[in-house]
Amino acid sequence: MRTKHTFSFSQALRAIVLSTLLSLTVLSLTANAASAADNDTKHEGTMSPDQMHVLLERLDPEVERDGGRWQATINDVPIIIVTDQAHNRMRILVAIRKADNLTPDDLRRLMQANFDSALDVRYALAQNILWSTFIHPLSALHDRQFLTAIGQTINLAQTYGSSYSSGLLLFGGGDSGAIQQRELIDKLLQQGQPT
Repeated sequence: MRTKHTFSFSQALRAIVLSTLLSLTVLSLTANAASAADNDTKHEGTMSPDQMHVLLERLDPEVERDGGRWQATINDVPIIIVTDQAHNRMRILVAIRKADNLTPDDLRRLMQANFDSALDVRYALAQNILWSTFIHPLSALHDRQFLTAIGQTINLAQTYGSSYSSGLLLFGGGDSGAIQQRELIDKLLQQGQPT
């Protein structure tokens, strides 16, 4: 069952896509010069939008796809996934809350978590929304990494206000005493396997 939201995911998605495309355009201008030297670099993974869709259908048979964008509900959490094949980038996004009432102490705690307990996922602010987000090169992604990233992104959103943890590990030397949320990641890895 889909949950109701206090803000429009389609509006937020549209804003994120537009800001992502603007950022990618600026990045591509600076990256074009460097890309000639990197043409022989081999990709680590084999991810494509079609492979991503197959994996998402295993997690949510009702996943909605619009080109390189998906909306799904996994573990009762709405997620958005955006890809840009031309620039070899992808993001997993989970909206957490409106950002207008975040205090300086809240922002400090988010930055501490980004250092030691968020790991591959990050807290981010965009369009006056606090997000849990995973950002990665698209084609370098493996199936297992993608499924783990979904679990981490959901865990980070769900532990906002408590352990602020992606559930994978805790990087030593930081300020967070995170509680592990490994169960969801293991469940998604199992669910993502072909039947």
